Amino acid sequence: MSDAALPGVAAPASSARGGLRGRMRRFEPVSLLWIVLILALLFLVAYPLGKLFVVSFESRTTGDFTVANYLAAYGRQRYVDALINSLTLGLTAATFACIMAVPMAWAVSRTDMPGKGITWAAVLGAFILPPYLSAVGWILLAGPNSGFLNLAWRGLTGASGPLFNIYSFTGLALVMALGAFPLVFIFVKSALDLVSSEMEDAANILGAGTWTAMRKVSLPLVWPAIMAGFIIVFLEAIALFGTPAIIGIPARINVVTTQLWQFFEYPVRVEVAAAYAMPLLLVTVGMIVVQKLLLSRKGFVSQTGKGGERRMIRLGPWRWVAFAWCAGVGIMAVAAPLFVLLQASFARAWGRGLAWDNLTLANYRLLIFEHDMAMTSIGNTILFSAAAATIAVVLALMIAYIVNRKLVPFGDALGFLAMAPFVIPGIIMAIGFYAAYASPPFSLYGTAAIIILAFSARFLPIAYANSSSAIRAVHPEMEEAARILGGGRLLAVRKITAPLVRKALLGGWLIVFIVASRELSAAIFLVGPRTRTMSVLLYDLSEAGNFEVLAAFGGLLLAITLVFVAIGMKLAGRDFMLRRS
Repeated sequence: MSDAALPGVAAPASSARGGLRGRMRRFEPVSLLWIVLILALLFLVAYPLGKLFVVSFESRTTGDFTVANYLAAYGRQRYVDALINSLTLGLTAATFACIMAVPMAWAVSRTDMPGKGITWAAVLGAFILPPYLSAVGWILLAGPNSGFLNLAWRGLTGASGPLFNIYSFTGLALVMALGAFPLVFIFVKSALDLVSSEMEDAANILGAGTWTAMRKVSLPLVWPAIMAGFIIVFLEAIALFGTPAIIGIPARINVVTTQLWQFFEYPVRVEVAAAYAMPLLLVTVGMIVVQKLLLSRKGFVSQTGKGGERRMIRLGPWRWVAFAWCAGVGIMAVAAPLFVLLQASFARAWGRGLAWDNLTLANYRLLIFEHDMAMTSIGNTILFSAAAATIAVVLALMIAYIVNRKLVPFGDALGFLAMAPFVIPGIIMAIGFYAAYASPPFSLYGTAAIIILAFSARFLPIAYANSSSAIRAVHPEMEEAARILGGGRLLAVRKITAPLVRKALLGGWLIVFIVASRELSAAIFLVGPRTRTMSVLLYDLSEAGNFEVLAAFGGLLLAITLVFVAIGMKLAGRDFMLRRS
């Protein structure tokens, strides 16, 4: 009898070869892509943050473990005061933003207020206008000595003192809130749109008026959205660099971000900066935990069904009061700063006001034809922002696909890493990238690569949230049909999924591009002599005090931004920047 006929001899070998062939058939080359994506996430998010933590405990000279960096970071009262100032400033700015945005959101969502299109334009304008440009505009408006408002006040009343002083804690918090209130508006309006009018009708039947129903029914139902907006503005405020530097430094208001910038002055003390940044990261995580604890104590449910509907509340004459409120916020946030910036950009001397003999194109001519870095910084901004947007969207699409299609057992961890930069202040991400990649073996400091990678990591959550929402809208059966017909998973993604989500991906790409083009907090820590971006050059011009050239350069940045906003509205929808997935 041959060996082939013996039971238990040939069969196991055949079975092993068949099992191996089966596993090889099930293995797709695209699986290697998932590994690449995991490594990319570790490179962009996990390693810089891990390195930041390690460096905060390393001796600069020996590399040994030490807590001396924390003692140096918080060993002076000035440094502790900066942290307290940041927390107080964040709370004040978030409160101001909610006071502005919540009535606006209610008026637009629930009432017959006129001019809703104007209100939306104001919200979009405030979202587009970079915070540091708004700060410069308010210096021109409310500077204590030469601000237009104070000059007009003195001229009308003969008073010797200023009416407004933007170089104050309240002025700084107000300017920051004027740039951040759109975040609260979007959250609250989206939540109010889901509340049925039946809830308010029931309150009216029980004798509550319009304002009582709003205060005791509508707003309590959207309390989670208000809290989310408040916390996001708080986190934005404590991580912002441009506005506190432009207004706060002359006002002698030291905050965490400006103090971190001082740690990067020669000699660079990155280990002390890392230690100083750690409590800011803990505060960020703590705020997210506080939000979850507050909202877990109470249920927020609006029961709606087929019969639920939304009817506009008739305000009568009060609708003009609501419109006046919205218009006032829009003027303060957008119209007034833009007007004075435009005037200054065409002025020989901005303090002389509007006069024919004060108009000139010299500021723009200087920037376009004579300035040694202006055009280079424009090219850098477009290149860095486009590259970062492309990297972020491609990574986000692949990660969102893995997570939503449950292709790997640890998909949720990938989603967490992709969203982690959302709760990490940009300035901390920048210091993490400096600690991780500035020195050998990478030696990327001052190169385009480190800025592009930092921007990609910083804004990956925007691209991921956008891509995840788009992927969920595509039923997996469409991809399975392609695979049954012999196509691989990568082919199914490229031929079916990607075309179906193209519009959403384009919108995400444009949003990342726009916010990256105006990013200052991360860029200022990473740029080199020839990799300056427009935002960094704008800050340099503000330090030089040449507001006319600064305003003209800000005008160029806004013009570039508006071109891409127009493209986005044409290709991805008019609300692509304010859409909440």
